Amino acid sequence: MDSSMKRHITKAAAPPDGGYGWFIVLSTFLTFGLTFGVIKAFGVFYVEIHRYFATTATGSSWITSISVATIHFAAPVGAVLSARFGHRVVVIGGGLLSSVGMVAGAHARNLMELYFTVGFLTGLGYALTWTPTVTMLGWYFECRRPMANALASAGECIITFLLTPLFQFLVDEYSWRGAMLVLGGLQLNLCVCGALLRPLGPPQKVQSIEATAEEGCDPGLEVHPRSNSGSGEAVSNPSSTKREDGSQLKDRILQYVDYTLITNARFMVYSMFGIFAALGFFAPALFLVPYAQSQGVEEYQAAALVSISAVLDLTGRLLFGWVANLRLVETVQQLTVTVIVLGVVLLLCPLATTFAQLAAFSVVYGLAYGATVSIHITVLAEVVGVKRFGSALGFFMLIRSSGGLLGPPIAGFFIDKMSDYGTGFLMAGVALIVSALFLLLLHQMNRRGRGAQKGEDVPPDDEKGTDNLKNWDSPDQKEDERSRERQDKEQWETEGRETGATDR
Repeated sequence: MDSSMKRHITKAAAPPDGGYGWFIVLSTFLTFGLTFGVIKAFGVFYVEIHRYFATTATGSSWITSISVATIHFAAPVGAVLSARFGHRVVVIGGGLLSSVGMVAGAHARNLMELYFTVGFLTGLGYALTWTPTVTMLGWYFECRRPMANALASAGECIITFLLTPLFQFLVDEYSWRGAMLVLGGLQLNLCVCGALLRPLGPPQKVQSIEATAEEGCDPGLEVHPRSNSGSGEAVSNPSSTKREDGSQLKDRILQYVDYTLITNARFMVYSMFGIFAALGFFAPALFLVPYAQSQGVEEYQAAALVSISAVLDLTGRLLFGWVANLRLVETVQQLTVTVIVLGVVLLLCPLATTFAQLAAFSVVYGLAYGATVSIHITVLAEVVGVKRFGSALGFFMLIRSSGGLLGPPIAGFFIDKMSDYGTGFLMAGVALIVSALFLLLLHQMNRRGRGAQKGEDVPPDDEKGTDNLKNWDSPDQKEDERSRERQDKEQWETEGRETGATDR
């Protein structure tokens, strides 16, 4: 039997690094602003809801914490749904869900209904919009990816700057319910963001060629045997919405959430950092406006503090992201310093009692926060390696969601006990200082790992994108890989012979 066979070969479209990709940047920019930007500016609503329902600080803070936790927890779900149904469909659906949640929240009769509508439904919608949009951005850019990511993430800061005074104006004019209705309509722009997510591009023209079982293929090509009818199978590309069977879907889920990472000591240490950092990340933005008003600062000035923080947040992201690229110090060391500074600034916040003092706090807090968020994902990539980064990010967000869920309510508990919003900042500061201790532990683990590798003449982890301190391929691992390659080749040859017989 002739080992040659006819196969269909298509080549996936390469990232354009421009062109329509800038519309993807615009879509991601708006998505960042209409999700995390809204969460940051939600402190204006917090004050009004707290007064309207005459509830405790703990009760009101659950709205934001549920939303943040849902975003983190459902992020892998958004990735899996996008792989199955397409990014555009999922993002448009998420935008509709976010709008429905906000509009329903405007008619809420009690806090429990707000927890479900604004907290859960809107948070789920945010997860379904944010994750696929960021993924699509990575597909459209390769060489210019850092610049594209920087421009897109700036949406969170810039739109927060614009939304905070807008929310205060809407609340004053239409009450918090009317303002939330307007916000629900504004959230429909997430559907526009989804509509902009055009698939990367059609694959190159399908060609039918003769190939032998021994010949290799261009790694950028996808090869499909001809079917009995003689027509080629559907060709998949990054935006393919072709249905997959249950086992394929399970593989996709495992790709985004790799639970075997719990055996990686450095990953678990970094996850503990993520939990405690999340405890302190979201409480300050929620309580800054009510704290300022409790100190006698007028409403619009209190809202302006969030805008000031947002501008300096953007500055910190760009500046310290650039510093991290210089590699003057290890990234984990830079992150440790910024987290400690952020924690100390929060501990000092209760000393600020005037608008000028709170404005100075907002400047330093914004810079330190931007410096922290600009590099903490980079450190995760160095911890687990490039190959497992996608699954590690999903799992890391799942773990960190516990901190995002509990942070604001814990801060609210101390505020209720002490009758002082300043205690919420103290709690957040302590949580961040504790998180920095895990970074110090991670740094020591890195040093010991490099020492052991140096003795074995092994290059460092961050140059090769490895998984953990012992994840350089051992001879047994390499033999296993070679065995799998031989099995794949044998299966390929068998399928090729069967297909060749069918064609003849």
